Amino acid sequence: MAKGKKSSGKNYASKGERRNVVNGKQSSGDVSHLDTVSNKMKAFKKGKLVWLTVPNPNTNETNKKFIRVKASEVWTKTGSYLPAKVSN
Repeated sequence: MAKGKKSSGKNYASKGERRNVVNGKQSSGDVSHLDTVSNKMKAFKKGKLVWLTVPNPNTNETNKKFIRVKASEVWTKTGSYLPAKVSN
């Protein structure tokens, strides 16, 4: 079989064989803050290990404005999930 001449590249046209966008995947921007907190509360109610991002109580650590803590330190399992500690 003889080989054909290779294209030079300036006249390339895509064949359009494959998709370049995934349509069915949900991005993180599609979930509201209320949905995120609701999902975390449901997981906490089931006994899962849930982490929350809260403002750093130590004001001397200026490079860490927020820290991650376990939800069991902030929420209580009794009652209507009010904060366990009242921060001033």
